[in-house]
Amino acid sequence: MNKNKKTTVVLAGDIGGTKTRLGLFSVSNEGLRGLSEQTFPSKDYDSVEAIIRAFLKGREKVSIACLGVAGPIFEGIAIATNLPWKIAEKSLERALRIKKTVLINDLVANAYGISVLKGKDFEVLNTGKKRQGNAAVLSAGTGLGAAILFWDGMRHLPSPSEGGHIEFGPRNRLELELLQYLFDLYGHVSYERVLSGAGLFNIYQFFRSSGRFSAEPDWLAEKMRREDPAAAIAETAGRKKDKCCAETLDLFVSIYGAAAGNLALQVMALSGVYIGGGIAPKIICKLKDGAFMHAFKNKGRLTSIVQRIPVRIIMNDRAALLGAATYAADLAKG
Repeated sequence: MNKNKKTTVVLAGDIGGTKTRLGLFSVSNEGLRGLSEQTFPSKDYDSVEAIIRAFLKGREKVSIACLGVAGPIFEGIAIATNLPWKIAEKSLERALRIKKTVLINDLVANAYGISVLKGKDFEVLNTGKKRQGNAAVLSAGTGLGAAILFWDGMRHLPSPSEGGHIEFGPRNRLELELLQYLFDLYGHVSYERVLSGAGLFNIYQFFRSSGRFSAEPDWLAEKMRREDPAAAIAETAGRKKDKCCAETLDLFVSIYGAAAGNLALQVMALSGVYIGGGIAPKIICKLKDGAFMHAFKNKGRLTSIVQRIPVRIIMNDRAALLGAATYAADLAKG
């Protein structure tokens, strides 16, 4: 064993609306190595400090922490989008006695994670032709997040975006009706109102209220009371047990593909678009049936550009945690 080898222990976190995943990693000349991991239900705790304290109890002392947070970050302070938490770097350093804490957007953490994932961690939707240039990540889960990977001529530099909150843009009469339905409910209608777990349920409720389908079956109503409604809708659609659920998932996937294609054009993501988040792996068969990519490529005069862009689904749900650990490791080495 090399006694001169310097090892630093770093804390990485992926803080989401439903769960918070934490991990300890050792950083040395030999690279990054995982030590321990644990997942906590976010809403069972009144602060991220409480979760970190519970995780670190009896474990190695941490010198650097990097936490990926689902929400915008300004001057070292994060407002978690789907949690009543205010998270501040300096407060965490004082409360937890960590030398340095850095908060990054959870999609930025995902973007850093891409660089350390393996081929088996992806499903390919479009092989395309990878070219030097920007890349992008779009992730639907509890909310909708986006990140940009700017190409500086040598490497990709992840940058945050709140693109999930831009206004929803309908493409046809059906989506115009959906927009009107959601506008009456919320006023401002962002893509997150459509492309998220809650968004999938919004689409379902729109279809039920439209009179296009017969009354909701009792067994389905009970299933949605017992389970997460979005998961129940997706599972029912996959089994072709209810036409309304099937149409709901069809529209969700088509809008998802169109939004991903929009992001590809907005940042000229010639190097690729990555689909992350918790929903995509659960509906992988539907995403691969062609509807997603049809909407992705249908960009009028610029179709020839987007149809050559590689599109991959991130199947590894540890991507954000590994990205945060990679960021922390870079800080430790620097």
